[in-house]
Amino acid sequence: MSRSAHLDRFVIDNLPPADTWPELVFERPELEFAEQLNASVELVDSAITEGHGDRPAILGKGIRWTYRQLQQQVNRLAHVLVEDMGLVPGNRVLLRGANTPWLAACWLAVWKAGGVAVGTMPLLRAKEIGEILKLAQVSHALCDASLAEELQLAGAACPGLRHTVLFGTGGTLESLMEAKLDHFAAVDTAADDPALIGFTSGTTGIPKGTIHFHRDVMAMCEVFPRHCLKPGSDDVFIGTPPLAFTFGLGGLLCFPLWARASTVLLEKLAPEPLMKAIQDYKATICFTSPTAYRQMTGLVGTYDISSLKKCVSAGEALPTDTRDKWREASGIQIHDGIGGTEMIHIYIASGPEDYRAGALGKLLPGYRGMIVDDEMNPLPPGEVGKLAIKGPTGCRYLADERQKDYVCKGWNLPGDAFHMDEDGYFYYHARIDDIIVTSGYNVSSPEVEWALMAHPAVAECGVIGVPDADRGQLIKAFVVLKPGFSPDESMSRTLQDFVKQTVAPYKYPRAISYVDSLPRTETGKLQRFRLKSQS
Repeated sequence: MSRSAHLDRFVIDNLPPADTWPELVFERPELEFAEQLNASVELVDSAITEGHGDRPAILGKGIRWTYRQLQQQVNRLAHVLVEDMGLVPGNRVLLRGANTPWLAACWLAVWKAGGVAVGTMPLLRAKEIGEILKLAQVSHALCDASLAEELQLAGAACPGLRHTVLFGTGGTLESLMEAKLDHFAAVDTAADDPALIGFTSGTTGIPKGTIHFHRDVMAMCEVFPRHCLKPGSDDVFIGTPPLAFTFGLGGLLCFPLWARASTVLLEKLAPEPLMKAIQDYKATICFTSPTAYRQMTGLVGTYDISSLKKCVSAGEALPTDTRDKWREASGIQIHDGIGGTEMIHIYIASGPEDYRAGALGKLLPGYRGMIVDDEMNPLPPGEVGKLAIKGPTGCRYLADERQKDYVCKGWNLPGDAFHMDEDGYFYYHARIDDIIVTSGYNVSSPEVEWALMAHPAVAECGVIGVPDADRGQLIKAFVVLKPGFSPDESMSRTLQDFVKQTVAPYKYPRAISYVDSLPRTETGKLQRFRLKSQS
C-alpha cells in the first residue's frame, strides 16, 4: 500500500467522492509506477544518476543551468520552503510568474518538498487570484516581484495566505537560497499524493481546480512524448504556453526533463520574438497555439529556423489551412493533439507519419476512447457525438459539484463533439456548447471559422450562434481584418460568398461584425462565451 506523505490533508480530503472518479487504466508497462513516487526526483535527480548532470537543462535570459545546477537550485529552494516558510507536505503553494528558469525551479522545489503547486497565469488580476486562494486554501506563495501587486491585493482578503516570498528583481528568494545547502532529501510522496491543482484557463468564465497526482505528472510524460513526439536528449524545447497551463507545464518543463533534453524559458514570447529565439537558441521542438503558427508563417523567411524539427499545436483546434500554410512555409508538418486541464495533457494526437487530412489523430497508447450519444451509447463510425475518454489520467475536481458533469459511468466527457472513422481516426467538430443549430442543421463554429480564415483578408475570426426567431439560431462571425482591407458591406458579401464556396452554403455567416481583436485566454483559446455576451 502507498503511504501518503501529506500532513496537511486538505486536498486529499477534498477529492471528489470515489464513485464519481473516472476509471483509471494502466495497461502499459511504462505506466506501472512505484507506489512511492516524487515527480521532481524522477525529472531531475534521476537524470543525474543516469549520467546527465553536465548536460544543459534549462536556458533563459542570462541563465544556462545544467541538470546538476538545476538540482542544486531546486534543493536550496526546497530548504527555503521548509525552513524559512514553514511548508509541510500537503500545503498549497501558489506559483506566479512568467516563464523563466526561476519559475521552473519553483515548480520542482514544491514537488520535492511535498507541497501542492497551484500555478496562476501572469495576467490574472486580484479578484481571480483571490478566488483561487480561497478555493485551494493556499497558505504559501512564490511570486515574481514584478507581478506581486495583484497577489498582495488578493492576499489582503485571504488571511490563509501566510507566507509569501518574491523572486526576481526586488525579491528576496535568491538571497535566502544563498545560505542553504545544495542537498535536500526529497519527501517520500506516494504516487497518488496530489502534486498540483490545475485551474481551467477560463473559456467558460468559471474556473475549476483539477487535482493531479505525482503519478499523473509522470504519466503524461510516458504517453505523448514517448509515443508521438519522440524527443531525444539533444533536443531543445521552446514555446509560448505558460507553465501554469498544463500544456506548457508538460511541453516546456516536464517533457524536456523527462527526455533529458533542454528547454528555453523566456518571458512574453509573441510570434516574432519566438521566431528570433528559435534562431538564437537553435531550438528543435516548438510548442505553441494555432494562432501563433498562423502569425509565424509570414516570418519564416526573416529568421533562420533551420534547427527546428518538430512543432506541436494544442489548446484549440488547428485549422487545416493553418497547418498547410505552416508546412508550405517551414517544411514542417505539425504534431496536432487534443488534451485538457482535466486530463493533464494530450490523449489524441497525430504526428507527420500518421496524419490524415481533416483528422486530429488517433488515441495515444494508454488511452481508450469512443463516441457516444446523450445516454452514453457508443455511436458507429461516421456519426457525430460526444467524445468519451479514459486512461492513466482523469478528472478529479477540487470540491466541485461539476465533477458529475465531466465523469459518467467511469468515462471522462471533455465536452467535445467528434466523429471517428473506421480506422480509428478522430475528427473534431466543436465544443458541445459551440454547435450551432440553424434551420435544423448542426453547424460547427470552428468549421465556419476555418473557412473564413482561408480568405486572404482575414487575420482572425470567431463564430457563434445568436437567437433568431425564424431559424432558431443565426450564424454570426466576428472578424479581424488584415491591414489594407475595409470592413464594409462589400467585404461582408465577399466573405459570405467565399464561405459558401468553401463549405456547405447553409454554413455561411448571415451576420458579420468587424472587431479590432478577439477575446482570448492567456493560453490563446478563443472565449466564445464573451462574444455571445456582446451579441
